[in-house]
Amino acid sequence: MKILLASVEVEPFAKVGGLADVAGSLPKALGQLGHDVRVVMPAYGMVVNDPRWRAVKIATQIPVGLNPRQAVLADVYEVVHDGLTVWLIEGDHFFGSVSKSEEVYSPGRDAYLFYAQAALEACRRLNWRPDVVHANDWHTGFLPVFLREKTGWESTASVFTLHNLAYQGQFGPDTVEAAGLPWSSFDMDRLECWGGVNFLKAGCVYADQVNTVSPTYGHEIQTEEYGCGLWGVMRHLASHARLSGILNGIDVERHDPSTDPRIDHHFSSHDLTGKGLCRESLCRELGIDAPSDAPVLGVVSRLSSQKGFDLILASLPAILETGASLVMLAIGDRQMAAEFRAFQAAHPGRFKLVEAYDADLAQRVYAGIDVFLMPSSFEPCGLGQMFAMRYGSVPVVRRTGGLADTVFEGENGFVFTDRDSGPFLDAVHRAVRAYRSPDWDRFVLRCMEGDYGWGKSAVEYVGLYENAVRSRATQYPVQAATF
Repeated sequence: MKILLASVEVEPFAKVGGLADVAGSLPKALGQLGHDVRVVMPAYGMVVNDPRWRAVKIATQIPVGLNPRQAVLADVYEVVHDGLTVWLIEGDHFFGSVSKSEEVYSPGRDAYLFYAQAALEACRRLNWRPDVVHANDWHTGFLPVFLREKTGWESTASVFTLHNLAYQGQFGPDTVEAAGLPWSSFDMDRLECWGGVNFLKAGCVYADQVNTVSPTYGHEIQTEEYGCGLWGVMRHLASHARLSGILNGIDVERHDPSTDPRIDHHFSSHDLTGKGLCRESLCRELGIDAPSDAPVLGVVSRLSSQKGFDLILASLPAILETGASLVMLAIGDRQMAAEFRAFQAAHPGRFKLVEAYDADLAQRVYAGIDVFLMPSSFEPCGLGQMFAMRYGSVPVVRRTGGLADTVFEGENGFVFTDRDSGPFLDAVHRAVRAYRSPDWDRFVLRCMEGDYGWGKSAVEYVGLYENAVRSRATQYPVQAATF
């Protein structure tokens, strides 16, 4: 199949969170299965102007008529890296000013409307018509909409993946006119949502198949607790066999402790010597005092209550009482950060917060800690626990979303259910006791020997694409003209 995968962040070019990892690794796995994949992302200045990527302009001045009053000329660049072909879309300077990953989500509504339509127009100009358009998260929500409403490609199927239902892209009703769509589409069955236009709902309604990034989260979002106001839409999709959950994978070649150039010492499940050396190096780097009889705990995450930092903050004194040390690489909520900094000042050498976005340091943390904390209030999939386990760091997680699908109490980690500091702290205590027991290496090896790659999940995505294509063929059995 020809597959166009759209994402506004793609690793290693631009990365804010797990979406970038998926958009950078899933297409490679699909390519290895024999499919022709193109990734389409915005043409951020930091990518186009970086000589490492050797971006080549392959199409210019493509007219994109957003609406009767606004037309933009689009340029398309191509980057080929590590077997991945990426098209980058620019026009009207929507994305060219983005100079670092922290700015990826600064473009507004009209930039994403342009990006969605320009991606399809680029396919037209380059004479490459996809069998499946795979959109990811709300910023790409209008790709399935424009595919149906503007292209005439009736046999091209669409898949929409929800990486986090909490972020939906809600804008005013004038979005209908900005998108150049008829007002007849502004009803509860299509674009209208609570009086406005919701990009995420629009993608769900128009896509042939919708999925999220773990089986458990796929069930959770059908409930009022996790449905973020759209649980009725999710139930409707599920009742029509249009909603599923496919667990994310990671790039196990790039994230391999036996070869990773970003860590100080290499190790494997056959020789864990380098794991201890990575711990020593990390503690020296961050100024942590870590006696051999106590674990080093770690966190790599966005600093927010959603990620469970309120539980960590409430538990810090009790965690240090176990003898453990804690390092955190996190940036986000300013009030929480101030409270963590105050605790750090009172406990130098035992607790360290690094407020930064540092991908290389993240790898050193994954490799150098003993226990990884991820007490999320909800977690669509979570890649942090997979990275940690790949590097032999045993996770403590809350039983939710993808964490429930990947970490199992007493086997490869420690799990709690109730979102409260008491159960969380109990799980930490179990991890500390295990670290001091003869069974610890068993936990480490089970983590390292787990299957976190894309092999199984990529095959499931192919099945999802085939379902979407069959759905289109049922509705439009006669193949439309190429363009």
